[in-house]
Amino acid sequence: MDIQAIRAEFPITRNYNFLDHAAVAPIPQRAANAVRAYLDQISNFVHIQGSPYVQAEAARSLTAKLLNADPDEVTFIKNTSEGIAFVANGLHFSTGDNIVTSAVEFPANIYPWMNLQSHGVRLKMIPEDHGRVPVERICEAIDGRTRVVAVSAVQYASGFRVDLAELGRVCQEKGVLLSVDAIQALGCVPIDVRKLNIDFLSADGHKWLLGPEGAGIFYCRRELLRHLRPSTVGWLCMKHAEDYSHYQFEFRDDARRFDSGAYNLAGIHGLGGSLELLLEVGIDKIWAQVRQLTDRLVEGVREKGYRVISSRRPGESSGIVAFASDRHDAEKLRQHLKAEHRIIIAVRANRLRVSPHFYNTTDEIEHLLRVLPAH
Repeated sequence: MDIQAIRAEFPITRNYNFLDHAAVAPIPQRAANAVRAYLDQISNFVHIQGSPYVQAEAARSLTAKLLNADPDEVTFIKNTSEGIAFVANGLHFSTGDNIVTSAVEFPANIYPWMNLQSHGVRLKMIPEDHGRVPVERICEAIDGRTRVVAVSAVQYASGFRVDLAELGRVCQEKGVLLSVDAIQALGCVPIDVRKLNIDFLSADGHKWLLGPEGAGIFYCRRELLRHLRPSTVGWLCMKHAEDYSHYQFEFRDDARRFDSGAYNLAGIHGLGGSLELLLEVGIDKIWAQVRQLTDRLVEGVREKGYRVISSRRPGESSGIVAFASDRHDAEKLRQHLKAEHRIIIAVRANRLRVSPHFYNTTDEIEHLLRVLPAH
């Protein structure tokens, strides 16, 4: 990678050592330019000289390429919660059914399932064990009444990456659906929905995908499209949506059956710009760079006496490194790093959380390690 050319895409690097992509990430220059181009078109021509929905279809194709899906299996959502709710509210559940998940999910992947408890659906939550949610424990929790396993590809507070390949295999073998919250992985870690046997995937674009907030993606395996009832019904999800005067209640056959109305086109244009950059660089190269940066970070914080929470076992590491101290107040340390050194990290579950992306450098990791007080 030409790291300097890539860093030119991120103006934030001129002012900050930004290591907090698991929160809200800065968008690259080409994403900002794509939003500006959309605004210029709408302010000067509206749809007179062509529809901006053409760019939305380009972004749909880029998303499909990123996931190894087909474009008709992908649509846009306003946030991860909406995509997960499509699944929770769109499937048919009976009293006594259960959902298997972990006890350390971000709330977006808990409340849509918890909402089903009033219908007699039980939530089985697997606890964290020293920063891990072992895949074998998730699989052991699956029983004859399990309908869905709902997990994050990467856990937000620990950085633990679940073995989706094994989980997908077991779910397929047992006839259980696999719903993945991919917001802390997509754009950093390679995800192939075909190889991993993922049935549903949801992710907002504002973290590792480097897109604007409020524009995300939802994937539904083609074979399940007709089995997932749209929970929000509007004009755009119908087959003959543009025949305004003829009311024909017939859902589309593709993932656009979940589109109730007009898109967040500004956000989707920006997301398309970010996807273009990510695919241009290559997710494998991005993951190799992030892995190298986080390996050095883990080595350095351990040398300073911190307790690393994030699993670094093969297949379980991610772009998130969480570590803790019994001596320092995590929030005060975060504020100190920001105010005195312009280093941006986060605190989650009383753990310091660092999440570099592919445009970050080893020098930026070394900068953090130099100023981080010893335990």
